[in-house]
Amino acid sequence: MVIIGLLAGLVGPRLFGKVDASKVQTAKTQIKMLKSALGILQLDVGSMPPGEAGLTWLTTAPPNEPARSAWKGPYIDGKMPADPWGNAYMYRVPGSNGQPYDVMSFGSDGREGGEGQTADIVD
Repeated sequence: MVIIGLLAGLVGPRLFGKVDASKVQTAKTQIKMLKSALGILQLDVGSMPPGEAGLTWLTTAPPNEPARSAWKGPYIDGKMPADPWGNAYMYRVPGSNGQPYDVMSFGSDGREGGEGQTADIVD
């Protein structure tokens, strides 16, 4: 029993570290997918969704004309995905570092900011 406990104590943290890293990678991949869908939406509609619309234009037609008539969505299959921690992805206009927008996850803690495993994920 003691040997099994010692092995679990040594191997467990390494496995959990891999799980955390895979969740971060999954979030980065989903963010890239959402940004690609936003790019296609922008080509169709002629503009990016305003900040208050969030990512809803990917699944639901905009409420105003002429964007509503130009919308050819939905731009993603199914419903809007949650990040690997079960939280909604954030859409921020303007984005950071001079970008027109950001798509981001607040990471494992679900709150803005953080360091290490709780850091925000922006791609």
